Amino acid sequence: MTSHIDPTKEIFAAFRDNNREGPIQMLNLVQLRAAANYPDGRKATGAEAYAAYGRESLPVFERLGGKIVWQGKFELMLIGPQSERWDHCFIAQYPSVSAFVEMIRDPVYREAVKHRQAAVQDSRLIRCAPAKAGKGFGELPA
Repeated sequence: MTSHIDPTKEIFAAFRDNNREGPIQMLNLVQLRAAANYPDGRKATGAEAYAAYGRESLPVFERLGGKIVWQGKFELMLIGPQSERWDHCFIAQYPSVSAFVEMIRDPVYREAVKHRQAAVQDSRLIRCAPAKAGKGFGELPA
């Protein structure tokens, strides 16, 4: 099984280079390890390590204008691999691409992200542009 924890340099460059105006929304799906995998061998559960990531990264996230705009609790995979389960499902919004990039480069965030790397078994991070909701399934956002 291939795990997806961090973006590749090529994908991050494409993300950064598509620096359109306005906010971005990042759909986060996170699967935690039972036991965190810290390189220094410290002991913690994946949930404890991810909570440390959240606590330590929050000041940077808030300073740059980030906010959680939706959060839900995973219940069932109706369509998709039945082996996938997600411990955290949420959408984080940032005022701009550059705000997200600044967060990733911030020294406080870079230290905090070590907890995320230790905690996460697999994840999906999907960049979206906010759009007005339609009335039905077939209406694509402009």
